[in-house]
Amino acid sequence: MAKKPETSSRIADNKKAAYNYFFEERLEAGLVLQGWEVKALREGKVQLTDGYVLARGGELFLIGCQINPLKTASTHVNPEAARTKKLLLHKEQIQKLVNKVDQKGYTLVPLNLHWKDGRVKCEIALAKGKAEHDKRDTIKDREGKREVERAMKVHHR
Repeated sequence: MAKKPETSSRIADNKKAAYNYFFEERLEAGLVLQGWEVKALREGKVQLTDGYVLARGGELFLIGCQINPLKTASTHVNPEAARTKKLLLHKEQIQKLVNKVDQKGYTLVPLNLHWKDGRVKCEIALAKGKAEHDKRDTIKDREGKREVERAMKVHHR
């Protein structure tokens, strides 16, 4: 029996995260979801930009991630768009992350939601906040790259 190729496709990205934080370490975590949430994710009805990760009682939770229910949601389920979702990681990984967040002023930020082998995964990062001048540098670098690309495009015509 042939092994299935690994399939991975993005559902949602947190584009603000790269602007606001420096990433130290990235991890992929599983996500505990309800059935209506999975259906809404297949339709792309999710917003991750206001989300953050919080540690409580040795567990990690994704807070502020909006999954908007479909209009065809079941009548016996009361969908809550901003429900707190549990992240699934090994205890050692959670403990290591919690220790770093407590000691060094790091925070945990969700980067994206994606499909992996038929399951929804959340990529989280151990991140440190950027200062205002770092954010300006990020914008300046991005605009510089755009200018170079434009010049190369005009030059190749």
